[in-house]
Amino acid sequence: MNHEHDHHAGVAVRLLHLLRPHSHEAADKVDAAMEATAAGMRALWSSLVILLITAAIQAAVVALSGSVALLGDTLHNAADALTAVPLGVAFLAGRRPATRRYTYGYGRAEDLAGIIIVALMAVSCVVTVWEAASRLETPQPVSDLALVAVAAVVGFAGNELVAGYRIRVGRRIGSAALVADGLHARTDGFTSLAVLLGVGGLAIGWKWADPMMGLIITIAILVVLRQAAREIYRRLMDAVDPALVDQAEQTLRSVPGVLDLGNVRLRWLGHQLRAECEIVIASDASAVQGHQIAVAAEHRLLHALPRLSAALVHADPQSREGTDYHAELATHR
Repeated sequence: MNHEHDHHAGVAVRLLHLLRPHSHEAADKVDAAMEATAAGMRALWSSLVILLITAAIQAAVVALSGSVALLGDTLHNAADALTAVPLGVAFLAGRRPATRRYTYGYGRAEDLAGIIIVALMAVSCVVTVWEAASRLETPQPVSDLALVAVAAVVGFAGNELVAGYRIRVGRRIGSAALVADGLHARTDGFTSLAVLLGVGGLAIGWKWADPMMGLIITIAILVVLRQAAREIYRRLMDAVDPALVDQAEQTLRSVPGVLDLGNVRLRWLGHQLRAECEIVIASDASAVQGHQIAVAAEHRLLHALPRLSAALVHADPQSREGTDYHAELATHR
């Protein structure tokens, strides 16, 4: 709810608001958004460095062994490191202030980046199937199997480290795109394991083992792809966890003066939540009292929901029959 900071406060409090306006949250909301963006950027660039180092180690082994499977995994890891670029751009865009055209800001840029990442995961599946089918048709000789196995373990470890970091930070700051990118890194770790298992098969003379494991791992990648795509789809459709709505409703009902609730809506904009809520107050409440109740409701929401950056609370008077004002209006239309 956008309101002026005249809550019948004293002169000292008003002067304090002029010098340092508060954001209706124990931790300042602007600082929290900046902190979340900074955490996301750290996760992206740290992951970029880790994956590039992983790809460099694997490339050195490819040069020695001539492993086509490891070459594909190396190129894959190098390309996936670059997924940090669209997410980085999205995080930076999300920091831009709202404009008269983009009145809600640029938080949706993260969801667009998530679409790009999901598309890259889908391409990864196609490439993996293509390479596996090619190796089944034309097996490739591989030397220095021990080094290839070590490089495969390095690839898995690097991707798993990146995946855990991105998923953890993404869930903490509420970024579906960063979580999707973490899941993408985890699928690449599976690809590295396929190389390792293929090396084991080659060691005992099974020329088909490597490409066959590639096809099996593709199935696992598709499962993760479905999970990531579903998460991004839900964000684009303004879906939220129903538990958040329940928490918001319970918080609003606990506010003194709130008799009932109308619509309670939540939506994600990047890694920040916004709320639009309707509360029902006594029909004999004055305009000032209604304003005070709405402000109190806004304050409690901002404290109760960790990622909530803004809340618009509208107060409606209760009708004499006990129905809310909007319902009464609807009956007369």
